[in-house]
Amino acid sequence: MFYRIYALIFNLFRIFPVKRNRVTFLSPHNGGENDNLHILAERLREKGGFDIRFVFSSREKMTLIKLFKFLFASPFFLATSGYVFLNDNFMPMAYMRFSQKAVITQLWHGQGAFKKFGLDTELEDSVKNLAEKGGAKLSFVICTSENVKKIYAGAFGVEESKVLPLGSPTAEYLLNSYESQNVSSVRERFDRMYPHLKNKKLVLYAPTFRDNSADDISLCSNIDKKMFSEVLGDEYAFLVKLHPQVHSSDIPSGMTDVTGESIFDLSLICECLITDYSSVCMDFAMLNKKCIFFAFDKEKYTAERSFYFDYDTYVPGEVTSDFETALKAVKVPFDIEKNRRFVEFNFDCINGSCDRILEKTIFGKS
Repeated sequence: MFYRIYALIFNLFRIFPVKRNRVTFLSPHNGGENDNLHILAERLREKGGFDIRFVFSSREKMTLIKLFKFLFASPFFLATSGYVFLNDNFMPMAYMRFSQKAVITQLWHGQGAFKKFGLDTELEDSVKNLAEKGGAKLSFVICTSENVKKIYAGAFGVEESKVLPLGSPTAEYLLNSYESQNVSSVRERFDRMYPHLKNKKLVLYAPTFRDNSADDISLCSNIDKKMFSEVLGDEYAFLVKLHPQVHSSDIPSGMTDVTGESIFDLSLICECLITDYSSVCMDFAMLNKKCIFFAFDKEKYTAERSFYFDYDTYVPGEVTSDFETALKAVKVPFDIEKNRRFVEFNFDCINGSCDRILEKTIFGKS
């Protein structure tokens, strides 16, 4: 009902003309200021001449004022935009009648292909129907590699010709930040916030969410501060960043909770990553940093949400179900060749991604 009401208001606003210079960035997946949408919007601002709007669809901490703006201001901007970019499925799109002049581009919030997403996952028939109808409204879907075009076409239910392997704004941002020595300034800022971690090598633990909330709550029961100290000593510090969809999980005393910090900043300053099935491994692999895969519940997770490729042979690092083994892998040289193959498969070209996307979706259509 909510989706239909939003779409009804949008369709009423269609009486107003489309503004060719209005670009609305729609964020169903609120990834913070360093996500694909914000980075692309900043590049567009540099070029000038556009009326740029942002719409956030998260209903967390929704006040009456925010709700009013979302229900009335945001559909107006979307209905009158010549160009719309989004970073996730937006279910009201199933009922929204966009102008034929509007160009709708799905940027997605991930990179490459790892665990299954979109229409490739197990969805209720009603949800699948909404996703398919929304996908039919898309003009383009952006991905990072020719190798994953077919996967993205299936996940969004579009013809493969609509999928453009133009790159990722976030990947370009990360790589440029890393190569421009922006790392030192990020680390200085981090040390001011966490002075007890100064001069320590940082190990980031960033697990993904589970479909079962009980599994989310017990996520951190699989890590052990005492074992971390015994294996790695005082030279290292253990950081924990929980996924935004994990709302409750007790982090052991002595381990630093950085859930509120930017994953991009953490990718720049952390020595290595310990994860499970999170696509954050794409960022670390791209920066040629070690990834360790602590997959303690792999069998159960795979049964609930499978992968596009064989997990053990595909991921760019050691796979283990044992926390001690994962910690010991921190000091072991990682397989550079396996990491290189992973990056080359998932990324065709990183530099210039923003300009390529804008050229194809806006300037080539103006």
